Amino acid sequence: MKISIVGTGYVGLVTGTCFAEVGLDVTCIDIDSQKIENLKKGILPIYEPGLEEMVLRNLENGRLKFSTDLANSIRDSSVAFIAVGTPPDEDGSADLKHVLGVAREIGENMEDYCVVVTKSTVPVGTAKKVHDEISRALANRSADIEFDVASNPEFLKEGAAVQDFLRPDRIVIGVGSERAQKLLQKLYHPFTLNGHPLIMMDIPSAEMTKYAANSMLATKISFMNDIANLCELLGADVNLVRKGIGTDPRIGNKFIYPGAGYGGSCFPKDVKALISTGEENEYELKVLKAVEEVNQRQKTVLFKKMEERFGDDLKGKTVAVWGLSFKPKTDDMREAPSLVVIESLLEAGCTVKAYDPVAMPEAKRMIGDKIEFCQNQYDALQGSDFLAIITEWSEFRSPDFVRVGSMLNQRIIFDGRNIYDPVEMRELGFEYHGIGIINSQ
Repeated sequence: MKISIVGTGYVGLVTGTCFAEVGLDVTCIDIDSQKIENLKKGILPIYEPGLEEMVLRNLENGRLKFSTDLANSIRDSSVAFIAVGTPPDEDGSADLKHVLGVAREIGENMEDYCVVVTKSTVPVGTAKKVHDEISRALANRSADIEFDVASNPEFLKEGAAVQDFLRPDRIVIGVGSERAQKLLQKLYHPFTLNGHPLIMMDIPSAEMTKYAANSMLATKISFMNDIANLCELLGADVNLVRKGIGTDPRIGNKFIYPGAGYGGSCFPKDVKALISTGEENEYELKVLKAVEEVNQRQKTVLFKKMEERFGDDLKGKTVAVWGLSFKPKTDDMREAPSLVVIESLLEAGCTVKAYDPVAMPEAKRMIGDKIEFCQNQYDALQGSDFLAIITEWSEFRSPDFVRVGSMLNQRIIFDGRNIYDPVEMRELGFEYHGIGIINSQ
């Protein structure tokens, strides 16, 4: 079976590569000619553990191809995935111009039956718009070709996307015909052999499932951050509270770790888009509005702790920052809490020395030369007055604390992810500030 993936961003590249890995003939398409030339050489536009090796392997065996030519690729494809970006408009709604542009081009070039699948995160009702766009393009060239549109939302976690695709918790597919259902069941058969569930449903429900899932996870994060802030005011320890509620199977222990706020390409955008969808249908999603408000506030909490600690003396301080990406195992800087913290530090008259294992090239593109980017985590400490941890990379979890203490001008740590034990930090002679933790100084 030959398939096309339109869009070589995070979702499209992982999707295409993983389909090639199980033996399918895959062509990934993008309008960015430089990106395509780089991909042909095995140069990836993103960092994702395990992806580069898989791309190179499937390029070599010929199952994975990259092209800018959608017209030729679509003519031989049984299934075409639309995996282009849906950035938020000014009102928070998803911008569908790229999705509908691809749909139109598919309609202008398809020559035989094809299932067109929206893989991009799109609002309920988008599949119908895609169907109408393809139908108009076919009518304009007087072509009588059957096709179906389906919805197949992705549930990939950045930093674990390859494994998520190969061993999915679930595969959700929305279809409108038995023919499309059978073809997509065949396509995903290799991924269901070990019992991973494939859930078939109507198209609007599949479109909603993606937004509901991300919004629920974002809600858990913001709820726990709110609880953490209240814990500090009441003298409770949020780490103990988290353990107390996380053992309840109705709640679970995932996504209840307090911190400096969530970021990335999915949660912020999808929460905004679902709020916008509610408003378009004259329904106010009050819980999600609060989730977004809490998250924006949470991104300022770490800096406010610094302000409270130093007061007017914060001006002129040099701050070591460990972690820039919005989460570990990715170079994604979109909506990253580090951007808010760093901007606040700069506005307060501080100098920032930062280190991240993989995200510094992207951070340099976004921040420029306003901060110093260091070769390693210890270089960032040299000459710094205190340390701020914003992303919980594994290599930050067990540093040489003797070395850390000797390099900092003041043995002070602001931990935006609660990766250290407050008691141990005090015993080591550090002044430690976590999120929602009692007696941290």
